[in-house]
Amino acid sequence: MNQVVNKKVNSHSYNQLVVDGVRLHGRFAARPHDVDPLDESSKFPRALRKFRLKEWVGFTLMHPEISSSMILQDAHYLASSEIYVRDKHGLVEHSRNVRGGSLNLSHVLFPSAMAIDSKGYRIAYDWADKPEGRHRINVTVEATEDQEAITMNLELDGSNASAPLSVSSPLPGGSMYTHKLAYPASGTVTVGDRTYTFDPSRDLAVLDEHRTILPYRTTWVWGTFACNTPDGIIGANFAERPIVPGTDEESCLWTPGECEPLADITFTKTSLDPLTPWRMTSADGRLDVTFAPEDRKGVKHQLVLASIDYWQMVGTYSGTVAGYEVKDARGVCESMKARL
Repeated sequence: MNQVVNKKVNSHSYNQLVVDGVRLHGRFAARPHDVDPLDESSKFPRALRKFRLKEWVGFTLMHPEISSSMILQDAHYLASSEIYVRDKHGLVEHSRNVRGGSLNLSHVLFPSAMAIDSKGYRIAYDWADKPEGRHRINVTVEATEDQEAITMNLELDGSNASAPLSVSSPLPGGSMYTHKLAYPASGTVTVGDRTYTFDPSRDLAVLDEHRTILPYRTTWVWGTFACNTPDGIIGANFAERPIVPGTDEESCLWTPGECEPLADITFTKTSLDPLTPWRMTSADGRLDVTFAPEDRKGVKHQLVLASIDYWQMVGTYSGTVAGYEVKDARGVCESMKARL
């Protein structure tokens, strides 16, 4: 049986998620250089495990006038991408499916280039040599009959980013690695004929990277938000999902210069209305926020051996984070129930 390392590990000592065939578990001080979970020793062939591995790299944008997310995701038998922008005129969304493995979701982030480039649909991430460098998001998605075009040219400031969340955890029937942080963002986002300018003293792009083997029955409720303040970046990432007792999970608080571990999150829906407010609290009281949804998008499929019931809402968070007050901070909340 492989040794389980479950502690706060200094990633300057560990350049890999897997060392000599042993998967490290716990919270890292920073993202390991290489996070390939398939390097773990196993009685199952690498090729077989690869087809259970779900990998994605996405961003949620924080701007007072828009809500927006994008994702590149690879299930290895199929790769896909989605992007949306919601402003006062409504929700504009696009998606595309491509060949599995074609997105180059490199396990080494710095430097790397990841992209989907299909006819009329291009999303590209370019990472600098070092985490504290300048990274870029470039998007060119053409208009369709019923959806407006989306164009983005954003630069992310790694030197002034939040402290990173970097967690490796076993799951019941699977495993998870995630890396998240908030970057000050500058540049422009254009949807249709409307252009929004990003100010790095105010606006953020929150990274969500996952390298995860999901259990057959997968459930989670998850939320995130962040805002730039004179003291620094304030925000939170929080989830409620089945975990292996005694191991770390991905919830955290972002406070100036820190990423503080968090656990025992409760999500409370205030009514049956699909756009009702939600209250999210932690057992220790350091997180106490209310989420006010503005819009909701979902996917629902029911097959014989597989199913998915997913929704994501965009809106604003208000409340307290480790004693800091937040008001109308942009963010998202989502739910997944699936058999995969």
